[in-house]
Amino acid sequence: MNELYWVLMLVLNFALIMGAFRLWGKVGLYVWVPISVIVANIQVTKNVTLFGLEATLGNIVYATGFLATDILSELYGKRDSYRAVGIGFFSLVAMTLLMQAALLFNPSSSDIAQMSLSTIFSLMPRIALASLVAYLVSNLHDVWAFDYWRRRRPGHHTLWVRNNLSTFVSQLIDTLIFVSIAFWGLYPTPVLVEIALSTYLLKWVVALFDTPFMYLARHWAEKGKVDDITVWEARDDEEP
Repeated sequence: MNELYWVLMLVLNFALIMGAFRLWGKVGLYVWVPISVIVANIQVTKNVTLFGLEATLGNIVYATGFLATDILSELYGKRDSYRAVGIGFFSLVAMTLLMQAALLFNPSSSDIAQMSLSTIFSLMPRIALASLVAYLVSNLHDVWAFDYWRRRRPGHHTLWVRNNLSTFVSQLIDTLIFVSIAFWGLYPTPVLVEIALSTYLLKWVVALFDTPFMYLARHWAEKGKVDDITVWEARDDEEP
């Protein structure tokens, strides 16, 4: 059943991010980036078995953050994509500080949440450190790489090339950094390797499936169906 739930989670995430983009354009993507970072860092504390591999949750929603920054790079420019990365970074820092402060309060005798919150968020400093480093390095690389390939492979027909090339490498960087910092010493080495492998493979699958949504986003932009894009203007280095 986990595999079915994973597919449903994939559909749900893509529906939410595209809905946010269709309704609010750039702002919708700015909203989605902190959602993806915060939710992913909560979900990653849960281990599951997917397709016969030990894996953590959060891979799908985290990977959609790359889709958001790629859409921003494609339709609005590199500066807006970097701004989204900054928003995601700040949101993760804010969540970590606020939740650690919340755990300092002594619960009342009627409290039912402290133990559960402590179980999840007591891991947060290490996971947050891993996420901060991995998120910043991998996303900055993704924005740079997408722009690099956009300039060398411009045009509508090569959108899939720049989307996949930038994302595949960025997610490999993210996986190696995150797993090494977050889980080193917590799991036996074979489990650690399996988690890293499954994490990257699942992110890779998500990246493959997000390509049609890149084309859908551009189609909406060209047709003026996005809230803040009324007239589509091709970039100077693109085919009209």
